[in-house]
Amino acid sequence: MSHVTIPQGYESLLSVQETEHAIVMIKDFFQLCLSTELNLTRVTAPLFVPSGTGLNDDLNGVERAVHFPVKDMNDLNMEIVHSLAKWKRVKITDMELKPDFGIYTDMNAIRADEDLDNLHSIYVDQWDWEKVITDQDRHIEFLRETVRRIYRCLKRTEFYIYDRYPQITPELPEDITFVYAEDLQRQFPNNTPKERESIVAQRYGAVFIIGIGNVMDDGTLHDGRAPDYDDWITETGNGHHGLNGDLVVWNNVLGQAFELSSMGIRVSPESLMQQLEERGCTDRKELYFHKRLLSGSLAPSMGGGIGQSRLCMYFLRKAHIGETQVSIWPQEMIDQCAENGIHLL
Repeated sequence: MSHVTIPQGYESLLSVQETEHAIVMIKDFFQLCLSTELNLTRVTAPLFVPSGTGLNDDLNGVERAVHFPVKDMNDLNMEIVHSLAKWKRVKITDMELKPDFGIYTDMNAIRADEDLDNLHSIYVDQWDWEKVITDQDRHIEFLRETVRRIYRCLKRTEFYIYDRYPQITPELPEDITFVYAEDLQRQFPNNTPKERESIVAQRYGAVFIIGIGNVMDDGTLHDGRAPDYDDWITETGNGHHGLNGDLVVWNNVLGQAFELSSMGIRVSPESLMQQLEERGCTDRKELYFHKRLLSGSLAPSMGGGIGQSRLCMYFLRKAHIGETQVSIWPQEMIDQCAENGIHLL
């Protein structure tokens, strides 16, 4: 069900033309910063992959991929990617990259089952990145240090925009705070996961919530996560699980938590089987991607996605993601936005 929130008294800080220029500036600056911080080289990426290979991101396991037959390949079925979470791991393996080096790419996806609102569009654009690690790097502090590196890129980008548009004042705190989804559930058992995110995001300004996908004490999940890319089941000590998480900031324009990135250390052959069993989908082990992973022929890795339009929306203090990307929206939403000074591109 589509829904739009109109912030009281909202006015865009930039004109449409200034917004278009600033979008280019943010994307160019941030991806250069990201590639140098994490030792990533840019590669081209597919818009679609063959169905039935296990290469597409299954998201929560219920979203339908947009698909089509290819006439000149005996109607072989292709599907538009949801993200490149698994394709990237195959890519860095086949490129024979060394540990601590990786790739990033512009990922464009169609998620037709999204509920459209201020943050969600059926068109998804993000920087998908992946890097080779060693088996010894599969621990929580390695994840934390990588998050800190990405956060430094966010801080630099925020200042870069402020330096050119002084009306957009910096808001990010100096450091990012790490919290476990399990601890949030124990601390705020009567709140929903989204409410918990807003509580801690408002308190700290920027948080990384660890352990997305694992079953918590009350039998629920903080959020859904497919079982075959991030490792959310490995024990990390002190009653905690998970080598993955979401990077969330406080959005002053909308007055809510605002996810910018999802990332994690990827599954090992052992944790893949555990997670497939946990979710009751061990039949996937017969797919191309899963066979390669279980045989040990895929490099150990970590990776994630960083929303491009979301990043621009946050840094330019926009109220709707349609102000920083071109997509389609219900006519009612278009009219409501237009009446309240929200210009959808």
